[in-house]
Formats: sequence, C-alpha cells, structure tokens
Amino acid sequence: MSRRVVRQSKFRHVFGQAAKADQAYEDIRVSKVTWDSSFCAVNPKFLAIIVEAGGGGAFIVLPLAKTGRVDKNFPLVTGHTAPVLDIDWCPHNDNVIASASDDTTIMVWQIPDYTPVRNITEPIITLEGHSKRVGILSWHPTARNVLLSAGGDNVIIIWNVGTGEVLLSLDDMHPDVIHSVCWNSNGSLLATTCKDKTLRIIDPRKGQVVAERARPHEGARPLRAVFTADGKLLSTGFSRMSERQLALWDPNNFEEPVALQEMDTSNGVLLPFYDPDSSIVYLCGKGDSSIRYFEITDEPPFVHYLNTFSSKEPQRGMGFMPKRGLDVSKCEIARFYKLHERKCEPIIMTVPRKSDLFQDDLYPDTPGPEPALEADEWLSGQDAEPVLISLRDGYVPPKHRELRVTKRNILDVRPPSGPRRSQSASDAPLSQHTLETLLEEIKALREQVQAQERRITALENMLCELVDGTD
Repeated sequence: MSRRVVRQSKFRHVFGQAAKADQAYEDIRVSKVTWDSSFCAVNPKFLAIIVEAGGGGAFIVLPLAKTGRVDKNFPLVTGHTAPVLDIDWCPHNDNVIASASDDTTIMVWQIPDYTPVRNITEPIITLEGHSKRVGILSWHPTARNVLLSAGGDNVIIIWNVGTGEVLLSLDDMHPDVIHSVCWNSNGSLLATTCKDKTLRIIDPRKGQVVAERARPHEGARPLRAVFTADGKLLSTGFSRMSERQLALWDPNNFEEPVALQEMDTSNGVLLPFYDPDSSIVYLCGKGDSSIRYFEITDEPPFVHYLNTFSSKEPQRGMGFMPKRGLDVSKCEIARFYKLHERKCEPIIMTVPRKSDLFQDDLYPDTPGPEPALEADEWLSGQDAEPVLISLRDGYVPPKHRELRVTKRNILDVRPPSGPRRSQSASDAPLSQHTLETLLEEIKALREQVQAQERRITALENMLCELVDGTD
C-alpha cells in the first residue's frame, strides 16, 4: 500500500491575485506616521484609510465602488487635532466608524451613504478618558455599541458608545505600552501583548489576568496576538536572532507552544489577520511585499504553511474585509486592501473550483451585522456567540434608511443645542413639528434614564457578589 504523503485540505491551493489596475484606488496620500497599526479599515460598504493631513489628523472614507483616481478635494473625516493612529468599523453598523488619535481622544463617526460635499468634522460622540495617545481600537464582536481603546497611558478602557460612559477601565494590568489587544469570538476575554514582553489573557469584567506567558518570543521587537475560533492563541514575534516567528498557544498550558514556525529575518512587525471560518491566518509585515498564510488544524503539526503571495511594492498598511463582504460566486475566501505610498490595491485570495454553484464547504454561516447582546447585558455578565448569517444568496448591506433610527435612539445621545430648547420653551405657539420633536426628546431621555438604572442594578449585583466572595 502506498502511503499518502500529501495532506488533504481544501485550502491547499489558495492563491492570491492583485486586482486589475482599474479596481485600485489611486492618488491617496497614505499617512506616514510611525505606528504599527494597519492604517486601513474596510467593510462591505466603505474603505477607510488614514491619510496625511495638515493641522491635525484625518482619514478618507470611500464607497467601495469608487475605484480609480481619487479627487484631491475629496472630503475627509477631520476632527482630531493630532494624527489619527487607528480606525475600526463597527461590526454591527456599516456606517459607523471609530478613530483614535495622538490627541488622546476617540471619536465615533456616522458616515452617510451619499458622498458628502465637504469634510465631515462633527463626530457623533467624542470619548475622553485617556491621558496619552490612543493607538488601539477594537469593537466588541457581539455586544452593541461596546468599544475598547488602549492608550500610551497603559490603560484599556471599554466604552458604551451609546451613552458615552466608561463601562470598565483596566488600569493596573500593563506596566508598559500595550502593543495589541484582541477579543475572543464571544467577547468574554481579551488577549493583550505589551512592551514588557508578556502575553496576557484578561477577563475584563472581573478585572483579572486569567493566564499569562512571559517572553512567548525571545526577541526585543513588538509582539502581536489573536484568538483562534477554538480559544487558542496565535502570536507573532521575533527570536533572539531576529527571526520572525508564528506560535500557537493553548492558554490552559502556557509552558510550551503547541507549534512554532520560524520564517525570515526582517524588522517588520507581522500583523496577523485570522479568518475563523477557514481557520487560516494571514501574516502581513509592514514594509514587506508579501503575505504568508497558514492553516491551523487540530492535527500535528497544527500550523501548516500554505503559500505566499508576493508582489514588487512594499505595503504601508493592510485592510481585511469581513467575510460577508466577499464575492462567494468567485470562491473568494479573503480580500485584503494593500496600502502603497499613493494608492490602495485590493488583493483577492481564491480557492480554485470548477463549479459555479455556491460552495457551502467554503462558506459556513458567518457573523452578520446583528448584535447578540446589549451593552448592559454584556456588562452584567452575559455572553453570547455572534448572530450568524448564510452567504448562500450573497450579502446585501442594509440601506442607510435603517441606520437613522439607530443613530437617534442609540448612538446620537448629545443633548439638544441651547437655542432649540429655549425656543420650544418660549411663548411662541407650538407647531405639530415642535410637539413631535419634544416627544422624541422626552422618549430619548427616558431611554437614557432606563439605561442608567440598568447600569446601577448591574453594579449593585457585582458589589453583592464581591461582598459574598470576601465573606
């Protein structure tokens, strides 16, 4: 009997291909700030890129279909007084994006479906709580309006964007600058890497470090870590000899890595992009001109090298499209948006298949845009897996019409401006329109009060648990 030496995998022949020239986005002045974030965020509707801007920080938001040369007067999203360091689209609302800046603030923006005439300068809400630059943002994967930020003050803050309040502040867990933060699939745990060379798993609601591993990679350069679908951890870092490494860890046994892959010698920090549906991790190094990808399995050697996509130009940053934004009719399993100095180029990862039918083995149900929990439910201790959708008929992003309700009731919590309120309180006769406005304001205020009451109840329950625990 002949022994089979070739590993069976449907992803063994995945190949990468740059999009045609007319599908790229040209003439974009990509930011030159020295920061190890991806500088790019993408969803099924929009492409956002941090750009060079005089007198503050800015990013550009382009509809995905607006390929080709970008007009130099195309409106930007401006509002920060210092460079923007990170941007992240809300997973539950394709028109909402958060930005973090050197000016210590986080701003959350509502992007209209139409192209605005002038720069967008008014955020929905500005979140102020960090004392130094804010360099990392990450939305909660399942709870509505929950946003994490990490700053140069070594503090992680978890916000309720709907009310602007701080839900949790983790301020004594990291003795040095935080390099990366990642939620697990249901948002119950965080994985962080820090300049002190320690990989930590944190339960944010308990405020506890559940597990930690000092020096998972021996080198001095920054680490990165992401959770896999089954709760393991993938970390990228450097050996003592400056070789770049990929390691797979079991948090229940942090002594030795499950698997360790050594690659090349280079200075660029490897940014890991993990796809839980295919269990493939893509490694993109800043300054590299290639993307390496590996399949993670349950059988030894656990981490299987698949291939490398190579090009001539080095990458300044990288955007990673959520699964619901891919073209399932072409067996596309990943799409990257590679930043050059003056342009953004889509790179498409495809599994070669002869059939034109929907390939359900490539596209299991994937997280959709519906949140599974409200912010206060998550804070009170509830967990829920993401709400999944099928891609069999493709994904159609919801129209902006549905998002206005979300903005008014959940996201737009600014109090009404002075003149409008004083006018309605004056002796002028009340029109039907004014009455409706007042009723809407009263309703919104009632909802805020109810949210605060639920928050107080949740905190009282936590206090009781703590007191019972000490007894």
